[in-house]
Amino acid sequence: MSNFLTGGAREPGALRKLLDERQTVVAPGAYDALSARLVEEAGFCALYMTGFGTSASLIGRPDVGLLTMSEMVDNARRIVEAVGIPLIADADTGYGNPINVIRTVKSYEAAGVAAIHIEDQLFPKKCGHIEGKQLISKEEMAEKIKAAAEAKENKDFMIIARTDARAVEGLERALERGRIYREAGADALFIEAVRSEEEAAEVAAEFQGVPLLFNWAEGGKTPPIGLGRLKEMGYALIIFPISTLLAASWGIRKVLGEIREGGTPEAMLEEIPSFEEFLEFIGLSEIRELEKRFGGDKAGRGA
Repeated sequence: MSNFLTGGAREPGALRKLLDERQTVVAPGAYDALSARLVEEAGFCALYMTGFGTSASLIGRPDVGLLTMSEMVDNARRIVEAVGIPLIADADTGYGNPINVIRTVKSYEAAGVAAIHIEDQLFPKKCGHIEGKQLISKEEMAEKIKAAAEAKENKDFMIIARTDARAVEGLERALERGRIYREAGADALFIEAVRSEEEAAEVAAEFQGVPLLFNWAEGGKTPPIGLGRLKEMGYALIIFPISTLLAASWGIRKVLGEIREGGTPEAMLEEIPSFEEFLEFIGLSEIRELEKRFGGDKAGRGA
């Protein structure tokens, strides 16, 4: 895991290298720096900053376009600084027209993010697995992708074009949009909310040789498909956007219920990490070593 002194140091182009090696990258979702550190501790080689989880954790509201670009980038920056593995981040619609997209790309890239995905919804957007989405034209989205591709300064920074057309116009139109976005300069494609394993396979067959992202959305419109099958199809990136968020909500509710019913959380103490274990996980021992090294443990700082 990354340490406090060096921050989120990572190999430049690590995500691109994994994809070039034809590895299937599994990236669980993180909604803040703490959940990101847990993903890294579990041994994953990449993680995903979920817009759904960011909205839920920052403002306690659904993913319906309520967060600004700067709020999303700030969250991404904190996550990047906390871990040493590459971060794939949700960049919603790019937050405006192609000119806005240029600023969005530069902001995420400056934050240390390895890849972003931009979607073709009309702003304010909705979560990809919620009804009522509206799309911009494929021509307008292609211009956004062109702007994004030209705006990035690091060749290893990846632009993932997401289309939500499956839910609005059907799979064939979604595939058409994918082809257009790839031609416009997208490094990878994300065909959101396919409705069956057969549709997932059709997407993979259509875009052989193109890095594809599969959204394993827990409880969403896409049915569960095993990791082995997704690898067989050829998906390069597989995200699990809200597993950690749902698990955290479940755990918090459980302990709060125990406090409400029993008066204290004592009955659950054997099920949850101890205070000491948690302090070790978040790096207190490292801070103690740094205090010794740099004199931060000495009282008094007189002139």
